[in-house]
Amino acid sequence: MAPETEFPRWNDRWALFLDVDGTLLDIAHHPEAVRPTPRLKLLLRRALIALDGSVALVSGRSIIGLDRLFAPLVLPAAGLHGVERRSADGTVHYSASMDDRLHAAKRRLMDFAEKHPGVLLEDKGAALALHYRNAPDLADRSARLMSEVALAAGRDFHVQQGKMVLELKPAGHDKGTAVRCFMQEPPFLDRIPVFIGDDVTDEDGFAAVNDMGGLSIRVGDGCATRAAWKIGSVEEFLAWLEDSLLDGEPEQGEVTNVES
Repeated sequence: MAPETEFPRWNDRWALFLDVDGTLLDIAHHPEAVRPTPRLKLLLRRALIALDGSVALVSGRSIIGLDRLFAPLVLPAAGLHGVERRSADGTVHYSASMDDRLHAAKRRLMDFAEKHPGVLLEDKGAALALHYRNAPDLADRSARLMSEVALAAGRDFHVQQGKMVLELKPAGHDKGTAVRCFMQEPPFLDRIPVFIGDDVTDEDGFAAVNDMGGLSIRVGDGCATRAAWKIGSVEEFLAWLEDSLLDGEPEQGEVTNVES
C-alpha cells in the first residue's frame, strides 16, 4: 500500500515523548558540540502549555546532561535510555547501582579510546558510551570490545546500539519502559502517547506507544522501523511542530504514513 501523505493533526490530548539527538537536534561529531536554539526552547515551552505539562524528553543522555543542555527549562525526562527517570512532580527514579562492574568496564574502554584517535568514551555515570563516529573504520573492533566488556560485566548489563555508538547500561530499562512508566502518572495519565525518535534506540519507544494505541514517528531516513510515520529531517519535524503549535498547517517537508 502506498504511503499516505496526510499527517495526523495536532491533538491537545497527546502526551509527547521526544528523543533529543537526531530528533530535536542534529547529531554532531561530539555530544557536547550541540546547542539548542532559542526557537527550540520556545517550541518546548509552547508544547508544555498546549499539553498541560505532558511533554517529556526520552534520551540516551543523562538527566543532568539534559538539564544543562536545555536550561533554564526543566522537563520530565528519562535519561540513559530509561535507566533514570524524573517524573513531572520532580521525583527521580534510578536503577540499582552497579558501580564496581562499570569501573572495570570503564578502564578497558578508556584504554581503547586513548589508543585509537577518533574514538570517544562518554562516562554517563550509570552507563558508558563508546562513540566511533570519527573513526568509522573501528566499528567492528569497537563492537567486539564492547561485547567482551558486557560479558565480563554480567547479565545485569546490556549493550545498546545507536548511530555510531555502543552503550553499556543496566539491563531491563529502555525507552519503551520509560514511556510506560510516564503514562501511569499525571499529567500523562489517560492521554494519547506520541513518541518521536530517529534511531534504533527509539524502536522500543515506538513499540510501546503502538501497543498503547498512540502515534510513533521516526525522523530521518533509515532501516526498517516500527514507527507508523516518518518525517525527513530534524528541521522538517521542528517546522511541523511549530506550525502545529501556531494552529497552522505544516508547510515544510513531507510526513508520510508507513507500514510497520
